[in-house]
Amino acid sequence: MRISKRHAMTLAAAAATVSVFTLIAATRAPAHADAPPTAGPARVDDFMLADQDLVARQLYRMGDDKAVVLVAYQAGDKQVHADAPALMALKAAYAGKGVEVLAIDSHIGETRAQVVADAKAAGLDLPILFDYEQLTGEALGISRAAEVIVVDPRTWTVAYRGALTGPSGEAYAKQAVDALVAGQKVAMDSHPAQGAAIPFPERAHAASFAQISYAKAIAPIVQAKCATCHQPGGIGPMPLTSYEQIKGFSPMIREVIRTHRMPPYLPDETVGKWQDDGRLSPLQMKTMVHWIDAGAPRGAGEEPLKKVSFQAPEWPLGKPDKIVEIPQVKIPASGVLDYQYPSVPGVMTEGRWLRATAFRITDRQAVHHILTGVAPAGQSPGATVAGSPFTTLLHGYVPGVGYQVTAKDTGIWVPPGSGLGFQAHYTTYGRETVENTKVGLYFYPKGQEPKYPRRTFGIFDFSIEIPAGEREHKEVAYIEIPKDAVIYAFTPHSHKRGVAANVSIRYPNGKEELLLAIPRYDFGWQWDYVLDKPLTAPAGSKIITRWIYDNSTRNPGNPDPTKTVYWGEQSFEEMLAVYIHYHWVGETAKAPRDDYDKLMQANLMLDVMDDNMDGKLELSELKGGPQGPGTMLKKFFAMIDTNHDGAIDKAELAAAAKLMPRRGGNRNTAGQPAPPATPVAAATPAASQ
Repeated sequence: MRISKRHAMTLAAAAATVSVFTLIAATRAPAHADAPPTAGPARVDDFMLADQDLVARQLYRMGDDKAVVLVAYQAGDKQVHADAPALMALKAAYAGKGVEVLAIDSHIGETRAQVVADAKAAGLDLPILFDYEQLTGEALGISRAAEVIVVDPRTWTVAYRGALTGPSGEAYAKQAVDALVAGQKVAMDSHPAQGAAIPFPERAHAASFAQISYAKAIAPIVQAKCATCHQPGGIGPMPLTSYEQIKGFSPMIREVIRTHRMPPYLPDETVGKWQDDGRLSPLQMKTMVHWIDAGAPRGAGEEPLKKVSFQAPEWPLGKPDKIVEIPQVKIPASGVLDYQYPSVPGVMTEGRWLRATAFRITDRQAVHHILTGVAPAGQSPGATVAGSPFTTLLHGYVPGVGYQVTAKDTGIWVPPGSGLGFQAHYTTYGRETVENTKVGLYFYPKGQEPKYPRRTFGIFDFSIEIPAGEREHKEVAYIEIPKDAVIYAFTPHSHKRGVAANVSIRYPNGKEELLLAIPRYDFGWQWDYVLDKPLTAPAGSKIITRWIYDNSTRNPGNPDPTKTVYWGEQSFEEMLAVYIHYHWVGETAKAPRDDYDKLMQANLMLDVMDDNMDGKLELSELKGGPQGPGTMLKKFFAMIDTNHDGAIDKAELAAAAKLMPRRGGNRNTAGQPAPPATPVAAATPAASQ
């Protein structure tokens, strides 16, 4: 999450950008939809766009292909519909042979629902990528719908551009693909596409891009959205605090904007509204890219960044009320490290309501995550409580984000006499290092208390099973909400093979609403996604999360594509997790309803394995590897299915769970990692008395 100061800088940058572009636009002639076709570039730059299923497709990850076919799409275009049978035949002819066929929709204003319906009517079944800012279409030189660009991934050059087929059925695009698949050089003339012209308003004014003011437009954007990390003491790998640095890195800046990697805020822009959204606005994206396209000119005006004293603060939320130092740990150069459970006794001399935490990590490369929670008075260092090192989860550190703030009017009670317990996951990376983490605690002022207790529940699917080499493996899990709840944030988590995720709610009447979509999940940037407005979930609603995993060689972060992967704690294993942050309707900080959490916890094992969401477990749903609970249930399926209806229902599972052995000292019976999903004690002042 980001602090309010950033919002002020963002608004200032946006205002400056709008002002500059208003001046430029006043000198422009109007753009015409029927502008002549643009001669496209010979080489294709990388881009990443989300498709109609909200899954990101990145061009340069297709480097193992023999050909990539890109088709300009526009809903309702007659030529697109006429070409659909030939395009699908091309896709079918090369299925499994290293040829990707994708469409790109750069038409302003088209929605996913509109495009999905149109593609279905046309008989098109292929990824359709949404180019909302038109930056990809501009870079590719697209001018008309149904225009085909055949790309050679060996050199990222354009092998053919033009119509899919000729007036007499000539298979222009297929001829180019045939040559690339055969490893031959493509020598073909271009044949103009016949689809409708796609308006690109900015293209007609490319000459004015050099007028974009560095001082008034670019520098304010960089200061607000980039230099917060890219400054001395920040987590960015290089500073961006001067014109010279920005210009020097301008090709990289353009690439990370076109691939939506920076600034690193992951939700799809068309799904949900979020607090502390640190992305560039569409206008800011176009401003930066167009300025770089024009050569990143310095222009007139003094250097505004010279007036700024850049230095990342020691604590991003300001000086903490209390600082706790985790015992120092020495991390070897290699090997696999088990979770560690250090604790610091006697932290709290008096009870206080916690509102935020911040972590100071000395070696980010070595820290997978650190969770912190309340350790009861008298607990010995390293001890665990009910399979967890603490009784109440507070906050945690994950890559990319060094602090967490509870939602408005919520807090976590930390009782007097208690200490802090930690779950620390360290990873080796080829060099011996020492980690000396400090945790800053921020409390509500004395005498004040929040309205509601902050609760966190984890959907942990310990039955995941990801086959070796599979590129787009899907998993689903859910939890049923037993009582009315107010939900205000989600925190998705997987390891290196998770590539896309979403969260939705299915109301008791069956209506489903998409709440969060992450087309490209990034382990290096894990956020609490705080809803702009809290959501009331009626009792009986299901919070559903769907994930896609890439266990193939195409995934650059994949530790080993030759292995089938199951749930596990280490980074080379996998997880499917979504933390829900909420409170129960009707409860207050003084009158909590911990009993409702227990009702939800009772649903967890069935809900996360129930892939078809029918409230029962069938044999085909019991998976997750030799150590998974699904395997044990499958072994004794006939015995557990006491009514012999071919499925395990909630009552049968509850009876069987009482007989299942606990798995290890650091896990609970469901096989999920500590901390337990439900706080078990001391969540409020009353509970700690």
